[in-house]
Amino acid sequence: MRLSERLDDLIADWLPRQRWFAGKDRDIDGVSVLIDTKLVEGDPALHHVVLEVRQGEQADRYQVPVGLRRELPGRLEYAEIGQIDGVHVYDAVHDPDLTRVLLEHMADGADIGPLAFRSIAGLETDLDSLASPAEQSNTSLIYGDVYICKLFRRLTPGINPDLELSRGLVGAGSKHVPSLYGWISCELDGTVSTLAMLTEFLRSGTDGWQLAGTSVRDLYAEADLHADEVGGDFASESERLGAATAEVHRDLATAFGTGVMSPADVRGLARQMKARLTEACSSVPQLVPYAGQLNDAFEAFAELDEPLMVQRVHGDYHLGQVMRTETGWMLLDFEGEPAKSLEERRQPAHPLRDVAGMLRSFDYAARHLLVNGKAVSGNPDQLEFRAHEWADRNRTAFCRGYADAGGVDPAAHPQIIRAFEFDKAVYEVMYEARNRPSWLHIPLSSIAALSASPAPGSAAR
Repeated sequence: MRLSERLDDLIADWLPRQRWFAGKDRDIDGVSVLIDTKLVEGDPALHHVVLEVRQGEQADRYQVPVGLRRELPGRLEYAEIGQIDGVHVYDAVHDPDLTRVLLEHMADGADIGPLAFRSIAGLETDLDSLASPAEQSNTSLIYGDVYICKLFRRLTPGINPDLELSRGLVGAGSKHVPSLYGWISCELDGTVSTLAMLTEFLRSGTDGWQLAGTSVRDLYAEADLHADEVGGDFASESERLGAATAEVHRDLATAFGTGVMSPADVRGLARQMKARLTEACSSVPQLVPYAGQLNDAFEAFAELDEPLMVQRVHGDYHLGQVMRTETGWMLLDFEGEPAKSLEERRQPAHPLRDVAGMLRSFDYAARHLLVNGKAVSGNPDQLEFRAHEWADRNRTAFCRGYADAGGVDPAAHPQIIRAFEFDKAVYEVMYEARNRPSWLHIPLSSIAALSASPAPGSAAR
């Protein structure tokens, strides 16, 4: 069957229902198969397909491992894309009978058509995979309890920052990132582009967001106790996470070097922050009362009359990007913000940008259970006070750990950390207004609290 000639219309109906498809808010004008590489023959068969999806003036590329079966087992019905001449076409990431071949080809260092499979260590190849349901912009295959293979669904020409930074960190001997075992790439638009990367599966790891949420639940259940009196106090973990973050920043500087942002560049960045604020205020009237304070923070940042050190950073740092293991905190997913271009994600930045992202995540962890008052019960004012107390305690602990481990001290650079955090909060206001209006009060409440508070990390130093 000439799959590439028959898949276009079929997959155009299927794409908008996928969590990782980035164009859900726009009509699909057309889909075409750019690359169709047969990896497994017979029944079942496996094709690696790279698609071009056209939506207005924008054209994006996606990868879909396509499985073909004459008879589709019940366990795979939910993954079906459709049928062509009585043959079932489905998303093969859900079929362990086919995904094993990815490990085999990486172990062999195979080149198949435009696809290059590479490994940097001996691999176990007899492992079944399970597609993780947790991700939204990518798909990860967990092989036994040994490896996790991240498939980058939306493709951009060039090496993905997640692979690039992971290779650098592993080479620098970082103890806070998973081991890297291999990757898959192909030539796209004349450039070698990353399709997937294979890393250590952290079998003993627990998601940072989950741990923080448990701590907050414990606090809300003990309404009469302060954050430092509850058994699930998270501050010591936040401090250790701050130290791990500083160590990874140091490893990134070792692997990729550092640079300097001139005062003129700082002013240019401040103008971008102000422009985002203006756009947000025009779309979200609830933000307007805080516009003056936010603008003052961006202006103070612009007035810094000294060059700033910049380096490669995580770029999308929050509690969902870290895991607590038996040996300590591990940092994951160095891909950067998916909505930004590859060039933007590879740009050096001030390390306090990552710190600001994590500080915002502490505020979200503290307040998300209060959305609509459904997750917890109690006096709303008291719960809001407890949320602020928990966030402030953990924000301070994180900053203390970061500074004590050699990171840039947030308390010593209030104009920088405040500008980055306010800029992130403005982004959150826009995101929540468009996607989760019931959550809008979280960044708005945070902006109000930040406006009345000293710089992060200035307490208990």
